Amino acid sequence: MKRALITGITGQDGSYLAELLLEKGYEVHGVVRRVALEDPTHRLWRLQGVLDQVKLHSASMESYASLFRVVEQVRPDECYHLAAQSFVNFSFDDEFSTIAININGTHYLLSALKEKAPDCRLYFAGSSEMFGNAIETPQTESTPFHPRSPYGISKAAGFQLTRNYREAYGLFACSGIAFNHESERRGFEFVTRKITSTAARIKLGLTDHLRLGNLHARRDWGYSPEYVEGMWRALQQEEPGDYVLATGETHSVEEFAAEAFRLVGLDPGEHIVVDESLFRPAEVHELRGDASLAESKLGWKATVVFPEVVRRMLDADILRLEAEGAHAPSLRSLSLRQQLQPRRQPERAEPSSGALPPQGGTG
Repeated sequence: MKRALITGITGQDGSYLAELLLEKGYEVHGVVRRVALEDPTHRLWRLQGVLDQVKLHSASMESYASLFRVVEQVRPDECYHLAAQSFVNFSFDDEFSTIAININGTHYLLSALKEKAPDCRLYFAGSSEMFGNAIETPQTESTPFHPRSPYGISKAAGFQLTRNYREAYGLFACSGIAFNHESERRGFEFVTRKITSTAARIKLGLTDHLRLGNLHARRDWGYSPEYVEGMWRALQQEEPGDYVLATGETHSVEEFAAEAFRLVGLDPGEHIVVDESLFRPAEVHELRGDASLAESKLGWKATVVFPEVVRRMLDADILRLEAEGAHAPSLRSLSLRQQLQPRRQPERAEPSSGALPPQGGTG
C-alpha cells in the first residue's frame, strides 16, 4: 500500500485529493495546524466524509522541526505540497506571512524529504499567478514568470526551489502550474465563491447587492476534482516534470457574475456594485493556460468548464442556504448536491508510466 502525505489537506484541493487517493487504495496522511484538531467542526468540514480514514499530524509550515518530525514518522512514498497562504489580496496586506509560509515552508518540506524520505515523489502546487503580466497568451510551461503579487512571487520561488532540489539532489519533484480551479468547497473569500454565494442570497431575499472589484480581469477557471487527478498523474510518470493544468478558456469576472445571476433569473446590473477598494495594487489582466503537455504526457484534460462550474457552485450554495432555513426552489442538480458529498470520478484513461495518447484538444 502506497503512503501519501498531503500538506493543506483541509483545503479545497487537499480534501478532494484525499478522497481520490483513498479510492486508489493509499494510506493517506495529512498535515494540519494544531488549531484544526482543536476545532474539527469548523476547520475539518471538508474532510467530514473521510475523517475516519485519514491520519492527521499537527505541524506548522513555519516550523522546520515540526515538518521534519512528520516526514520522519510517515516516510511517505508520495507527498503533495498544497499548503499555502493562497489568497492573493491578503498577500498584499501581509506579505511577510505569505513569504514565510509559502517560501520557507516549501524549503523546509523539501529539506525534510531529502533527509528522511529521499525516494519520495513530491508534487508542488504552483500557480498561474506566477505568470502575472505574461508576455504571451496562452501560457505554457516555458512562459517566463512575471508575478504581480507577493503570492505570485512566493509561488515562483517555491517553483524554483522545487526544480533546484530535483536537479541538485535527484529528488523526484514535480510542479503543477494550476490555473484557477473552483468547486463547491471553494473558500468564501475567493471571488468566484463570493459571487455564487451572494447571488444565491439575493435570490432568496437575504441581501440585495454584490460588491466586486475589477470586473474585467480574465481567468481560466476549471473544476478542482479534475485538477487533483492531474496532480496524481504527474507523480505516476517515469521521470519528474512540470505541467500546466488548465482548461484553455478564459472568462472575465463580469462574465462569471453574469452567468450566476442568469441562472437565478436576476439582472446583474441591478445588484452588482463596483468597489474600487477591492482593486489590487497590481492587477493581472488575463491568464489562460495551454495544457497540451499534460494532455500528451499525462492523458489529462479538463472536461468540466465554464459555465458548468458556475452552475455547480451556485446550486450548492442554494442548497446550503435552504438547509440553513431559507426556502426557495433549488436549481436543477447536475451532480454534487452537497458541499461534503464525495467527489465524482471523471471518465479517464488509466495513466501509464509514460506518455498516453491525446484525448482531444485543449480548446
